[in-house]
Amino acid sequence: MTEQTTPGRTPFDFMGLYRTTRESAMRGEVAMALGIVVILVCLILPMPTWLLDIGLAISLTFSVMILMTAIFIQKPLEFSSFPTILLISTLLRLSLNLASTRLILSHGHEGEAAAGAIIKAFAGFVMSGNFVIGITVFAILTLVNFVVITKGSGRIAEVAARFALDAMPGKQMAIDADLSAGLIDESEARKRRQELDETASFFGAMDGASKFVRGDAIAGLIITLINVIVGMIVGVWQQGMTFTAAADAFTRLTVGDGLVSQIPALIVSVAAGIMVTKAGIEGGTDKAVFGQLSGYPAGLGLSSVLMVALGLLPGMPILPFFALAGVTGYYAYKLPRMREEKAKKDAEMLMLENRPPPVSDEPIGTALAIDLVRMELGYGLLALINSEQGTRLTDQIKALRRQLASEIGFVLPSVRIQDNLQLPPNTYVIRIKEIESGRGDIRPNNLLVMDPRGEPIQLPGERTTEPTFGLPAMWVENSYREEGLFKGYTVVDAPTVVVTHLTEVVKDHMAELLSYSETQKLLDELDRTHQKLVADVIPTQITVGGLQRVLQNLLSERVSIRDLPTILEGIAEATTFTRNISAITEHVRARLARQISDANTGPNGFVPLITLSPEWEQAFTEAIVGDGDDRQLSMSPSRLQQFITAVRTNFEKYAMMGESPVLLTSPGIRAYVRSIVERFRPQTVVMSQNEIHPKAKIKTLGQI
Repeated sequence: MTEQTTPGRTPFDFMGLYRTTRESAMRGEVAMALGIVVILVCLILPMPTWLLDIGLAISLTFSVMILMTAIFIQKPLEFSSFPTILLISTLLRLSLNLASTRLILSHGHEGEAAAGAIIKAFAGFVMSGNFVIGITVFAILTLVNFVVITKGSGRIAEVAARFALDAMPGKQMAIDADLSAGLIDESEARKRRQELDETASFFGAMDGASKFVRGDAIAGLIITLINVIVGMIVGVWQQGMTFTAAADAFTRLTVGDGLVSQIPALIVSVAAGIMVTKAGIEGGTDKAVFGQLSGYPAGLGLSSVLMVALGLLPGMPILPFFALAGVTGYYAYKLPRMREEKAKKDAEMLMLENRPPPVSDEPIGTALAIDLVRMELGYGLLALINSEQGTRLTDQIKALRRQLASEIGFVLPSVRIQDNLQLPPNTYVIRIKEIESGRGDIRPNNLLVMDPRGEPIQLPGERTTEPTFGLPAMWVENSYREEGLFKGYTVVDAPTVVVTHLTEVVKDHMAELLSYSETQKLLDELDRTHQKLVADVIPTQITVGGLQRVLQNLLSERVSIRDLPTILEGIAEATTFTRNISAITEHVRARLARQISDANTGPNGFVPLITLSPEWEQAFTEAIVGDGDDRQLSMSPSRLQQFITAVRTNFEKYAMMGESPVLLTSPGIRAYVRSIVERFRPQTVVMSQNEIHPKAKIKTLGQI
């Protein structure tokens, strides 16, 4: 048979409802909600004695768990749910108290077991057959809980909440100040703010939760009085008992019930007092109490003497006082020695931790590692990195790395600095990939003076040659700084000389320092908005190795690669018609025309140009042989020498006039002209007409 359903209605899924209900029941919040509902039901419905015994046992266990947790926590915020737990435990005790009251008033005339075994046991054990003793003990417990513990805890919680709220603005400002000063990071500041908010909320909640404990004590006292009075009325008028028998039976049960309720209440009150008094104390309660009480051996010694004096008073028991005097005297004698031994062990552990590790044989593979950039210093220059006055060499190198990253888009590898006793004292050597690329001799305590006009320097000192550009210079004493600046000289200190030399050496070898991994790192560090461009270009149109070669070609002529998205766009365009790296590089340079033109604009706002004559343009065009990737320049040596002489003559002439012109060629021959010029004038910039931006202002100085 097929299942018949009414059109427009969906059949009810009983199995699905069952599975959903079962899964929900396993969740903690549902179990908590059901527990609260059960407690509320106990306030209304009667409860059998066996269930009451289970509930009272749960209440006692719950109270002890709360107290133990309060003792062992390190700080109050670790038990931030205490106010909620306090409310639940109070509600549980009140519901059990009401259930036991119902049983006492209904069945109290039947005997001591009318309200369950636990109440019977408490009534018999504490009262010892005399209900007057039970009433007295119960009254004392209630007074201790209500007058001493609850009132004191409530006052401490109130003051702590007020102080926590009043101190919040100042603590917030302190956190912001530490964040601004760089003492902490954003995550630590966020953590501290959250902890501050939780502290204020916790003590505010504890202020209100202390009222639960006080109200619980008052309710327990009132319920006990009602049980005694109403129980005797019920026993005499309704059950026909004598007044004495009714008073004995109902008082015994009521006091037992009160004790079962007040002992957990007293335990929870003590836990609340420990919680609020632990504010500002780190560590467990035992460490806070015993650690501070035993912190003064002199106090323990004086306590021992007083215990002996009390034991010698007439009528005093000697044994307990002398035993306590012996314990306190022993610790007064022992604690200083224990502290000395601990301090000695701590010092030994500190020495072991700070002891340098034993020298071990390095793996042979470490010998294969190459320092990309290394600077070796003679022993006379070690003060440049250890000096406490002025700018240290290491600080200037850090600034250089940041400067190169912002100007060139190239992240300089870490520079390793080491001493070399084989060098002269005042000599330094700059090595790129273990090969010497620069060397200089400086005076670490003097100033280097140069005349930008090229005239002789009119100051007393030691004549020398500036190590970076080979210009005539002079080392002078520091006292001549003001006089040198007044005469228009360029005055620099020794660390600046070294860093300037390092800068030029690095710029000359940037293409060599840009490795495959550094290229991949540049791609990975691009903004997320440009990652789609990277995915489209690499590796479908060009590999990471091909991109590395393009970037190396740009860096070899000191063209900034910081605008990497534009470079990738230029590569994407060029790869549609060529796979030649040189041709791709030329196309990318045309895309960077505005950047290249701006970099070569002089102080007067013009790009100074020296153009290549049509004869030379034709000569270079005719000298290019081969097709595609095999194209190369084939020009006779005599013709090349004529070109070199013409370029050197023209550029030296304009250099004497204070100009640094750019050599302008046609796009097809620019790379070949540059390959020749860089051999004798590497600092000369060679641009093609495609690299002159339309809005750039140009000034033609001459023609080759």
